[in-house]
Amino acid sequence: MPGAVGSRRWAWFRMVTVGGLLAGCSSSPLPPWRPAGPGPAPAAPPSAPATPADPVAAAPTTALRPLGEVRSWADYRLRAAGRLVAMHPQGSYTGPVPEVLLAIPVLEVEVNADGSVRRIEVLRRPGQAPETLQLAIDAVRRAAPYGPVGRLPRPWKFTETFLFDDQRRFKPRTLDD
Repeated sequence: MPGAVGSRRWAWFRMVTVGGLLAGCSSSPLPPWRPAGPGPAPAAPPSAPATPADPVAAAPTTALRPLGEVRSWADYRLRAAGRLVAMHPQGSYTGPVPEVLLAIPVLEVEVNADGSVRRIEVLRRPGQAPETLQLAIDAVRRAAPYGPVGRLPRPWKFTETFLFDDQRRFKPRTLDD
C-alpha cells in the first residue's frame, strides 16, 4: 500500500520535526521561529545579501540543533530531508511534485561522525537551470549538521535528489517516496 507508507512517513516526519524542535529547547533562548508566508522578510547576513532570484539565500540563518541518533540510513535520509525543508522554508515546498520539473540535481553527501558535511559529490547535473545545482549544494551545507552517524555502517554517505519547481523551490525526493 504505497499511500499508507507515504502517510506513515509524513506522520513520522512531522513527529520528528516537532520532537526535534522541542528537544532543542534549553535554558538558553533561541530566536523565535517564523513560518514561511506573508510578512517582513528576514534580514540577510551582511556577507551574503539575499536576492529575489536566490530563495536559499533568503532562508533563516539560525541553525536548528542536530537531531539525535538514528537506527538506519533510511531514517537518517528522512531526517536529513526534513531538516533541509525546515531550514529553507522559503526555498522549499512539501506539496505535490509538479508534473514538469525545472531541474533535478542529485547529490551524494558524505558526513563526519558528528553529522557535519565532509564532502558533496554531484551525481547528476541538471540539463536546464544549472544554477539549481548550487542552490542544492548551498541548502545541504546550511542545513548541517544532520546528527551523529557513529552507530550507522560506513561509508557515512547518503544521496538526495532535489526536485525543483518553476519558482526554483526544491523538494527532497526522499519526502516524496
